[in-house]
Amino acid sequence: MEESNGEVKHLVLVKFKDGVSEEQIEEYIKQFANLVNLVPSMKAFRWGKDVSVDNLHQGFTHVFESTFESTQGVAEYTAHPDHVKFADAIMPQLEKAVLVDFKPTKVHL
Repeated sequence: MEESNGEVKHLVLVKFKDGVSEEQIEEYIKQFANLVNLVPSMKAFRWGKDVSVDNLHQGFTHVFESTFESTQGVAEYTAHPDHVKFADAIMPQLEKAVLVDFKPTKVHL
């Protein structure tokens, strides 16, 4: 198995608090997606809602995936003022969140 060239995936799983409307959630998603235009180290952004039939989601409803060229890029993103402003706005709206950074690994068979 071989790690890709420094690339790092930044995954965030969240459950919004009861009372946060779908319109509010859509606005937060747009703001999150726009960070790719504001933070130079952020190379890509994708998101989705849980669709698993296994019912092991533990209440998490949304998944956000950002791509960075390195762990240093993630650190730059975390400290970037636009990310800090966004995080300060969204965190009070979340019941729970999990964040994981990983380097994708290719499996050679």
